[in-house]
Amino acid sequence: MKLKGKTALITGAAQGIGAQIGRLFAAEGAEVFICDLQAEQGEKTAAEIRAAGGKAHFQSLNVAEEASWTAALDAVVKTCGRLDILVNNAGINIREPIEEMKVENFDKMLAVNVKGPFIGIKHAIPILRKGGGGSIINMSSICGLVGHKYTTEAYTITKGALTLMTKTVGVRYAKDNIRCNSIHPSTVYTPLVEQMFKDPEKKAQRFGEIPLGRLATAEDVAGAALFLASGEAAFLNGVALPVDGGLTAY
Repeated sequence: MKLKGKTALITGAAQGIGAQIGRLFAAEGAEVFICDLQAEQGEKTAAEIRAAGGKAHFQSLNVAEEASWTAALDAVVKTCGRLDILVNNAGINIREPIEEMKVENFDKMLAVNVKGPFIGIKHAIPILRKGGGGSIINMSSICGLVGHKYTTEAYTITKGALTLMTKTVGVRYAKDNIRCNSIHPSTVYTPLVEQMFKDPEKKAQRFGEIPLGRLATAEDVAGAALFLASGEAAFLNGVALPVDGGLTAY
């Protein structure tokens, strides 16, 4: 098992990519904390992991609030005595182009997509250091690497900020054996995307830009997170890892 004896906190983990990361980490031996504001779905996901033989807990977490972060991390330490892996997966996208974007909506996106990981990393570092190091994984996007004509400017701004936050943390805290890397998926096939693809033009756009000719899956992204969390990536630090079927290779 690649993560045997490790403890992981995953944000935005009640469903979707975060839940898949939780399932995979638990299957590989980690004790996982499923963190989200969606309590009912989060509890359900944690229960499913336990039913499959894994170790999982649900923890309510509002990533935009510092007190919520400290409470969640205190719960991890109280339960497990350590933290080895932090996955900043929670994120939102309010799809308004820059000319139409309400400032309050931009502030919401910054709060979740940038401030959330910032606060989490701030409070996780001392715990990771005390345990001898660990892995921080930030869920960015292809929009954190390139301009993307089908995505709003605000989302690109937040994911670009997260990409450079990752590199800076990786450089500064490598001395403490803390690695920090980011994952950059292209469009991931989810129920929300399935709804979007009822518009044939949008479906053609997203499939047409990917050399491998298919969308990413939650399993694709979770596999990348497992690799970065594991000892197999022990010398990877500050890396921006595309999971995009070759989209950013153009």
